[in-house]
Amino acid sequence: MRGSSRGRVADWTRLQLSLALPNADDVARTVLFSHGHREKRCENEEQNKRFSSQFHHHLLHLLSSSSMPLPIRLALARVSPRAGFAAARFASTTAKQSTLKERVAQLIPEQLENVHLFLLFPIGPVSELNPVPQVKAIRAEHGKKSFGPVVVDHLYGGMRGLPALIWDGSVLDAEEGIRFRGKTIPECQLLLPKAPGGSEPLPEGLFWLLLTGEVPTPEQTKELSRDWAARAAIPEFVEELLDRCPTTLHPMSQFSLAVIALNHNSSFAKAYAEGISKKEYWGYVFEDCMDLIAKLPNIAGRIFRNVYGLGKVPSIDPTKDYSWNLAHLLGFSDNEDFVELMRLYITIHSDHEGGNVSAHTGKLVGSALSDPFLAYGAALNGLAGPLHGLANQEVLVWLRKMQSKIGEDASDEAVKEYVWSTLKGGQVVPGYGHAVLRKTDPRYIAQREFALKHLPNDPLFKLVGQVYSIVPGILLEAGKAKNPWPNVDAHSGVLLTYYGLNQMQYYTVLFGVSRAFGVAAQLIWDRALGAPLERPKSYSSEAIKSMFAGKAT
Repeated sequence: MRGSSRGRVADWTRLQLSLALPNADDVARTVLFSHGHREKRCENEEQNKRFSSQFHHHLLHLLSSSSMPLPIRLALARVSPRAGFAAARFASTTAKQSTLKERVAQLIPEQLENVHLFLLFPIGPVSELNPVPQVKAIRAEHGKKSFGPVVVDHLYGGMRGLPALIWDGSVLDAEEGIRFRGKTIPECQLLLPKAPGGSEPLPEGLFWLLLTGEVPTPEQTKELSRDWAARAAIPEFVEELLDRCPTTLHPMSQFSLAVIALNHNSSFAKAYAEGISKKEYWGYVFEDCMDLIAKLPNIAGRIFRNVYGLGKVPSIDPTKDYSWNLAHLLGFSDNEDFVELMRLYITIHSDHEGGNVSAHTGKLVGSALSDPFLAYGAALNGLAGPLHGLANQEVLVWLRKMQSKIGEDASDEAVKEYVWSTLKGGQVVPGYGHAVLRKTDPRYIAQREFALKHLPNDPLFKLVGQVYSIVPGILLEAGKAKNPWPNVDAHSGVLLTYYGLNQMQYYTVLFGVSRAFGVAAQLIWDRALGAPLERPKSYSSEAIKSMFAGKAT
């Protein structure tokens, strides 16, 4: 009995570490010390049983605390069956108490002020498990400190690596890849709610996580699905606008056009014109962002059916989740594997910290207090570029050309020769390399694992695998890339093609639906925290020359 109780605490601690919860070592020392100290005073098996029961009672007490973050409840649920029952009960209660907007409203004061969240362990001293000193405190303590030098190469080199933005929703590490509110993609796949019978995370849960830093309950996730379905209809004039577009107009141009036109009904634009307090900005921006995300499937579905002659757009099903409805509007909802792919696709494409072209464009335009529809329309125009969202299309074109030249079951030598011919022709290998990452993109890995599960024998997937094993070595040998590893674009087109969505020009629209989640979350928090207008300083080349004239290097 003695070992089992200690083992449960140790398991809990390991789960906390796996969830990337801060100060887990301190928590472990506190809990284990207190538990071990009391165990030593237990003189017989009966006392051990009584103590174990008390220990679980304390866990249940923690679960009932309103300050207990949901990830801790989930961790406890996996350690103790009794705690698991309570976790489900209290999580359900919490879900009924707060909508997403209400939860964000509760979090705003904590983010603005110097707030620390404390969790009281009844079996030991207070442990500072999840400290969140935020904006005012950070600026007061660190506002005048330097990140390091800004060199002239930063100005001429696209500001690569220049620290200039704040966004808490996701952080991209060069070696580890993306984390959404501290959680890796595998952790999101494990923790976020899923559709009945599904195995991939629902994007609704990811949006909740981006906004709050918390994993929602299944009930909260379902409510978000229902809310978006209720908001999904697009104005009749936007439908007519899309119907009048020539089929030769690129789908991304149509997408941007329709999103910007939604500005006509912007809650924020109307409220701002009437005069509102800055403290009220975020609430109206929240409503616009919810409308934006909700309406994107109808816009995307209408573009797809108009351009490719697939007939009338079906209706949104209010009982289904966001990804199912998107698949339904595209004509693929009868294939559950494709619906699962959409759930994974939207989740992993939703956000990639704040400095990429689409995320930064949305933030920049939003800083001028342009409403979310105008801001995201601008972000979509950046996403449409071949160096950003259009890259997955280029990957598929390159793979198809290779396949047509060397055949479906080509040898490794044939693949190597084709890769070298690409490089010697002055071209890049599309889908390889990244501005930040220095390892294989975990989004690529997630898609590869999906393919291994659902389409292991697909010829194009096998070619992707060959390329994955060959290209990094060639790029290193050629000295062509600091990061010779594949990024997310190296795989997504192959998955879409396998399920019959082979209209490559349309792929970036799906990326655009996904990226709205991250940009919207950032816009809401920027207005909630009073982020200022962005206005960096620019210099002329002559000014640079004059600035350093006569100075020692």
